[in-house]
Amino acid sequence: MQKIHYTKPSITELEVQYVTDAATNGWGERCYEYITRFEESFRKHLGVKYAIATSSCTGAIHMGLAALGIKPGDEVILADINWIASAAPITYLGGTPVLVDILPGSWCIDPSRVEEAITDRTRAIIAVHLYGNLCDMDALLDIGRRYDLPVIEDAAEAIGSVYDGKRAGSMGTFGTFSFHGTKTMTTGEGGMFVTNDSDLYEFVLTLSNHGRARGQTKQFWPDMIGYKYKMSNVQAAIGCAQIERINELIAGKLEIYTEYAMSLEGADVKLNPAITAKEQPGYWMVNAEFMNEGMGETQRQHVMTSLKGVNADARVFFWPLSSTGHFEKRHSVERSYSISQRSVNLPSAFGITKEDIHFVSEIVKASTQKSC
Repeated sequence: MQKIHYTKPSITELEVQYVTDAATNGWGERCYEYITRFEESFRKHLGVKYAIATSSCTGAIHMGLAALGIKPGDEVILADINWIASAAPITYLGGTPVLVDILPGSWCIDPSRVEEAITDRTRAIIAVHLYGNLCDMDALLDIGRRYDLPVIEDAAEAIGSVYDGKRAGSMGTFGTFSFHGTKTMTTGEGGMFVTNDSDLYEFVLTLSNHGRARGQTKQFWPDMIGYKYKMSNVQAAIGCAQIERINELIAGKLEIYTEYAMSLEGADVKLNPAITAKEQPGYWMVNAEFMNEGMGETQRQHVMTSLKGVNADARVFFWPLSSTGHFEKRHSVERSYSISQRSVNLPSAFGITKEDIHFVSEIVKASTQKSC
């Protein structure tokens, strides 16, 4: 049986054409051509003033936090349920990730828990739009204003997500994106830093290129000690093609989610939140949360084992970061631990057929029926 992938990119002749040109001609004076073009196209798509293509989303977060002045002893609040890439850059600067619980509806950070966790050492809040679901940005931005704290959007998984008419990543002090090969749009590896703050943009732009300021006329002169987080021209060429196809890619993810929602109607599972007048999730990956808390972990394992047996991929939900042993657990995070044990990421790759979705859904439904 042909493999059913949990995720893979959509690559067409357009991507191949641009990459071939970049690999053949994108050197010397043309070595930044596709990078500049990609940044400008992405900036316009998102509706922000500035965009910097980076080697990863992790690097983009690292530079943004550094530009905000995060230092040893500082605290940054984020949800306990996240991939470690959202928390690790805080530690690169000597800061401390403060982990709080999630909302049951979106699986994203709970604003009320954020406010409870604020101390005189808190310096920022990171809002991760998990699986393309949307954080409650109104509440988080209000907290940020009242406590004078920057709200950072980790939109690594949220290409295509829209909150109250604004694209995910465009609302905070800065936003970051991932273009890993698993994501809705890809450059193989890579990321993007975006902001509307001109000073922050200049600082991060300098950091991204070994600390060489844009206006520096002295050759090879570092104005500060920076990082090497630049995207390559070849990677950006893929990005240029992908951003030209962005509406098609976003629509493809919505189609996959819609088919799963229809196929699993009536099953004792909860999928990603549906579209509302205010929120349009990007549906990077469809997740099934088993609602029988007593059997949830058993159901998850049964589904994953059954899918593996028919050559189909699935992924566990992210682990709570505090469960890894690398971070302190200061606050109550029951929801984070519960959902991690009861959820599975269903195959959501571009190219998955309706027949494959129905096949996977039958396995999920069979699992819920066994627990009744």
